[in-house]
Amino acid sequence: MNQTWQRTSGIFGILGGIILVIGDMLFYYDAESTDLLQNIAHASDSRLIISGVTALVGAWFYVLGLGQVNFAFQPSKPIMRKILMFCLGGIFIAYGVVHGAYVSIGATAKLAVQNNLDIVEATRLSWEINGAIRWFVYPLFAICSLVFIIQVWKKKTLYPRWMILFFPLLLFLLQGVIGKLLTGKAWVIIMGGYLNLLLVVFFIGSTIALWNAKTEK
Repeated sequence: MNQTWQRTSGIFGILGGIILVIGDMLFYYDAESTDLLQNIAHASDSRLIISGVTALVGAWFYVLGLGQVNFAFQPSKPIMRKILMFCLGGIFIAYGVVHGAYVSIGATAKLAVQNNLDIVEATRLSWEINGAIRWFVYPLFAICSLVFIIQVWKKKTLYPRWMILFFPLLLFLLQGVIGKLLTGKAWVIIMGGYLNLLLVVFFIGSTIALWNAKTEK
């Protein structure tokens, strides 16, 4: 992968995150409410449909962003690079699947409101399905984090060590703390789109770190 393509790959990753944050806001954003479940229940049909489409497009862009990470791991052992690519690929695909699964939560929540049903009970199964999908992702994230942090810290990649701070693990662990510091619209935007914002931060850091990186001969 030459310099132009690795930069382009990083930009695809950034765009994937932005697209899915927009998708999150189509689900959650309401200027008057911070109740995310109620917000998704009152979102229009068109917002739910468009948000569902962002799941597909955003996942495509995330996967295209893999090229830049693969480029950065050229100096590492092939097995380490393959493990990371497998885990990240699985995670990026899961981002789209999980986001798409929220459409069922939104549709069920809307029906509950329209028919005066208990919204929590009505959406219970949809939430359980969403949670079941996530359990397949957590082991991939753990392995990915271990490989990425160790290889970058040991300088086995083209990334500088400060790139570890842009890796999603730290901000993922701080999610609860950050959530307590926010209120109102800022809370809805940041916490509603939190997981995708983590990847926006990651790909921005990755693109900056590798902007002038040279392809190995």
